Amino acid sequence: MSVNQVGLVYKTGVLDPNLVEAAAAALNIQVIRDLAGIWDVQATVRYLPDPKNIPHGVWPVFLDSKLPAGAGGVHLDKKNQPYALIASTPDSDDWTIDASHETVEMLVDPGGNRLQTSRAIEISGDGVQDSTGQFDYLVEACDPCEANTYAYSIDGIAVSDFITPNFYDPVVTSGTRYSFGGNIKAPRQVLPGGYISFVDQQSDEMEQILLLGPKPELKKLGPATGSSLRVFVDARTNPLVAKHRKPNKALSAWCKKHREFIAAASQRKARSYDLAAKEAAR
Repeated sequence: MSVNQVGLVYKTGVLDPNLVEAAAAALNIQVIRDLAGIWDVQATVRYLPDPKNIPHGVWPVFLDSKLPAGAGGVHLDKKNQPYALIASTPDSDDWTIDASHETVEMLVDPGGNRLQTSRAIEISGDGVQDSTGQFDYLVEACDPCEANTYAYSIDGIAVSDFITPNFYDPVVTSGTRYSFGGNIKAPRQVLPGGYISFVDQQSDEMEQILLLGPKPELKKLGPATGSSLRVFVDARTNPLVAKHRKPNKALSAWCKKHREFIAAASQRKARSYDLAAKEAAR
């Protein structure tokens, strides 16, 4: 199987480059250790400090300070190869969750048109429940559990939870994992702060159920247009999701303290090698 290459591109000039490099390393671990065995993808992630030097064959994830409305997420270039745009500022480290989100979704569905047919859902109370009929779900691997609340840490870097293929199973089965972090407990469940997009087979139009406030909301997007279903959906949804997003302050504080511990341990290890080299030279 061929290996896809993703590059985290440091474009802003205002972020801590050490944090960006650490984020790329954490995303590489997430892709190789967590994602590959679940979604059968083979990929690596690396740090690209120069936005003017992007190797051929690398799918870039650009970190920029500000993006036009609706421009975030994964797009396709003139050769229909994926790239992602992430808003990032030094005011918050939550951009690492967004970078993880877009990297995972880029690898699971590079073209942005992957559909999975499964049982239809409808709004019920504060969530959703299965309904009659079936929908063609757009496979956006992080959307149903995308809120920062459900992120987890890799070496002091916060990364996004993501669904498993069993998310589209017809019924709940004992011992089955529906998201990597175990936050989703049943097929087609949407967690607070998340959403799910689908084609209603009766109308042949894109629809969504969003759980961004206290109650879920059905949103009809109409016939899809543009370069991909993902681009069509994200342009209409990302600004709304960002408006309702809440920071995970507890996880951010924990990650910062963990990175400080790692940095101190790394410095001690480097000094030990210096001492060993001096001893060997005697």
